Amino acid sequence: MEREDRLSRLIDLIIDEGSVHVEQVIEQFDVSAATARRDLDALAAQQLVTRTRGGAMVNPTSGDLPLRYRTVRQWREKNTIALKVAQLVSPGDVVAFNGGTTTTSAAQELGVRVAGDPRFEEASTTVVTNAVNIANDLMVRPHLRIVVTGGVARARSYELIGPLSSLILPQISIDTLYLGVSAVDLEHGLFTHHEGEAAVNAAMVARAHRTVVVADSTKLRATAFARICGLDEVDALITDDGVADADVAALAERGVETIVA
Repeated sequence: MEREDRLSRLIDLIIDEGSVHVEQVIEQFDVSAATARRDLDALAAQQLVTRTRGGAMVNPTSGDLPLRYRTVRQWREKNTIALKVAQLVSPGDVVAFNGGTTTTSAAQELGVRVAGDPRFEEASTTVVTNAVNIANDLMVRPHLRIVVTGGVARARSYELIGPLSSLILPQISIDTLYLGVSAVDLEHGLFTHHEGEAAVNAAMVARAHRTVVVADSTKLRATAFARICGLDEVDALITDDGVADADVAALAERGVETIVA
């Protein structure tokens, strides 16, 4: 197992369990005691966990993980959702992606589709994003026009946030926003972990004719700090087949279509 993959799985374990001992890490990941301690020290150095005598424990910021440590969580479900998103985009559309693992995968799959579909050569398709990693990934696709919002880059998510984004977003119109979120609350709406991201995401929702949430089914049982918008501003949710029938029914009552990828 690659070290980055191991660190991602280790942080998941610590969040799930609340704490771990070095012996658990050794057994779970089949590593030496020295490697286990180095891995815990690496996570603690980035303030993802708090080191304890003989192990580590979760800290209040662990729910808001840097993007590079979230890429392997629910990766099969996210990949399926990403493929569905790519299929839904038509040549000439203006689509938008905020930052996050699912939206990053969706943008990458869109780039692959554009490269292999000659219809995209005939119409300019525009991608608006506040995520610098998504913009970087898609810059190599000649048949996509990339528009990046202004703002200050947030290292954990690669998203541009802050008041500079308000200079461009009110001046544009988006056909469909594919919105990644940290949590879908069936009563109160969409949430993310950081208030700066929530503010920019809400501004993107306001400029979109159609808002489609892209979130694996675990997000319907999650919680997060900052509210983006209510479900009345959402048109559809693309998720995986783990979504509960009761949740699908509840979303339908709120006027949100559920698309199972």
